[in-house]
Amino acid sequence: MKLDTPLSRKLGLKYPFVAAPMFLISNKEMLVAGAEAGILPCMPSLNARTPEAFREDLTWVRARTDKPIGINLTLGLTPPERVQADLDTCLALDVPVVVTSYGDPTAVVRQLHARQRLVFHDVISLKHGQKAAAAGVDALIAVAAGAGGHAGRVSPFALFPWLAQALNVPIIAAGAISTGQQVVASLALGAQLCYLGTRFIASTECGAVDGYKQRVVDATPEDIVYTDQVSGIHANFLKSTVPADFSPDRSPEGAKRWKDIWSAGHGVAQIDAVKPMAELVEDLAREAHDTLARLA
Repeated sequence: MKLDTPLSRKLGLKYPFVAAPMFLISNKEMLVAGAEAGILPCMPSLNARTPEAFREDLTWVRARTDKPIGINLTLGLTPPERVQADLDTCLALDVPVVVTSYGDPTAVVRQLHARQRLVFHDVISLKHGQKAAAAGVDALIAVAAGAGGHAGRVSPFALFPWLAQALNVPIIAAGAISTGQQVVASLALGAQLCYLGTRFIASTECGAVDGYKQRVVDATPEDIVYTDQVSGIHANFLKSTVPADFSPDRSPEGAKRWKDIWSAGHGVAQIDAVKPMAELVEDLAREAHDTLARLA
């Protein structure tokens, strides 16, 4: 097995890794660092408060790298006019990949394919995958049990090969991937790219506060709780940051959803330090190559 895939070659990536878009904490610095390290770094457009601020951020990024980047549009949670404004910015500033979630990607696919751009879509089940494939997306992000943030319930060992076998669409593996060994396992299960979020929280470029990064370093999978009490949709969070009486409709004094309640996945088990993204990427690649050599 080589550490590249048809999809990573199509994108011109050095390694088949994606830095997953994380609400509030993915930033323009991560886009530049990840792109220059040879992976596909992604950021939610809503991390910029306004369409104008988003355009400013992308302009800043494009002044520093011309390598591939991805932008996440949360379709069903964002006003249509904001989605379109951000999509227009992506087209104007040469964003080759848009990651869609929480909605029907059909209209986005139509616009992006007309400009030879790619659309990746989050799914947690075969039913969701079939709908996204019918919409014409270029890859499915299989969000398995153990992924940070909104995640499914199906084990990565089942979800990745299930979708790869059932659907004629490239699969991107998401869920508890923090090491090169897990990268190799994901590729062996049929994935063409590996989606890492929690691993890159513990990066120097990440916009998370230092206390958040340190909790990711210190946490074990037993410190992660899968709950719908934060947003109304099941997601994985650091248990110690979720107030006992928090709910989607009522939050205790001083606790703000996502800002003070910190998301992370089971991949915390293999995270032991905060490092620059470039160093993390090379660590992952070295571990993956060492794993392949050992298996051979």
